[in-house]
Order: sequence, then C-alpha cells, then structure tokens
Amino acid sequence: MKTSKPVLLAVAFVSLALLAVALYLQHVEGMLPCPLCVIQRYAFAAIAIICLIAVYLPRGPGKIATALAALSAIAGAGVAGWHIYIKANPTVSCGIDPLETSLNTIPTAKLLPFLFQADGLCTTEYAPILGLSLPQWALVWFAVMATYLIYATLSLIHISEPTRQAEI
Repeated sequence: MKTSKPVLLAVAFVSLALLAVALYLQHVEGMLPCPLCVIQRYAFAAIAIICLIAVYLPRGPGKIATALAALSAIAGAGVAGWHIYIKANPTVSCGIDPLETSLNTIPTAKLLPFLFQADGLCTTEYAPILGLSLPQWALVWFAVMATYLIYATLSLIHISEPTRQAEI
C-alpha cells in the first residue's frame, strides 16, 4: 500500500477541498445547488471517506476500497456529464421534480441540509469559472480522480517482481 497511500490522501484532500468550494459558492455567492449538484456532492464525499478508510486498510481490503472510490468517481463523472447535457439542452430539466423531493428526504440531507439540501434548478446559469461551468469542473475533477484511483488500484494488484523475489 506504500505507493497508493499518497494518492489516496491527495484524492481525499481534493474531494474535501471541492466540497468546501461548493459550500462557499452556495453560502457566500448564493449559488443554490440543484439535485444533480447534490448527487455530485455525495460522490465527492463518498470518494473522500472511502479513500481515507482505504489508507488504513491492509492490501486486500485496501484494493477493494480503492476500486470502490474509483467507481464513485466514475459515477460522479456520469452525473456531471448528464448535468452538462441538461445545461446544453434547456428543454430537458431536473429542476423541482420527484428526484429533488426524494433526495431531500435522505437522512444526510436532513442532518446536513447546508451541504446536501437541493434547492436550485439544474438549468440555472451561473457565471463560468475560468471558462468552465460548475458541472464541467466537476467532470474534470471526477476524471482526474478516477484516473489516479484506477492507477492506485492497479498498483495494489500488481506486485512487482523484485518485491516478490525479496519476499521469497
């Protein structure tokens, strides 16, 4: 696990930093999160939690946890991609709909409404940040994290030959 621990810690840190940016944009800049934004927040939170747990697990369970974090990043990328599609096609909407109603009844939304309460519309246009919309930034970060997590998973699967020789 020596080679993957720094990667897992870095990915966890980036995920938590992105959640902090989301909270800043919501509470300071007044950008209300839509249901898809909240689902992406859940993905970032899952990635951070799983990575922090994986750091302390032995190789076998650590490999599984790292793969789960990679799957969370891939799922988050899928949600971000769908959000980008909705923004590009304003006739498609997820605004105030059953998804939001059920999303806001999840226990974490009731315990941490400042983080997981969906109050906005998916088609609301906010000013781009460095030329990209928020879902585009999320997609970029999910792709980067998925890449590093897949690398970390593969580094746990493949034990190099010199290491095997030394173990024998």
